[in-house]
Amino acid sequence: MNEKLKSPDVNNLFNAILALRDIEECYDLFEDLCTVAEIKEMAKRFKAAKMLSDGAKYTEISETTGLSTATISRVNRCLKYGSDGYLKLLSRIDYEE
Repeated sequence: MNEKLKSPDVNNLFNAILALRDIEECYDLFEDLCTVAEIKEMAKRFKAAKMLSDGAKYTEISETTGLSTATISRVNRCLKYGSDGYLKLLSRIDYEE
């Protein structure tokens, strides 16, 4: 966990996210909290994490998601050396294709 990120405001945000009851509430909060482009970008990064964990190549991921290879590389670094956030979630959900 990045100590620079920790703060009461971030704790409050994360506790609010944890209090969401279903996917519709997620849509409601994130639509208020983020731009459509930000939500779509996060979804692309999550898809890239899934594809990387499944062994896909950068070129395939870039063609599928539209992400730059630099962004894909950052997601890959997080998968290999990060806090395991992507891996924890990918192991807990039924990923929709």
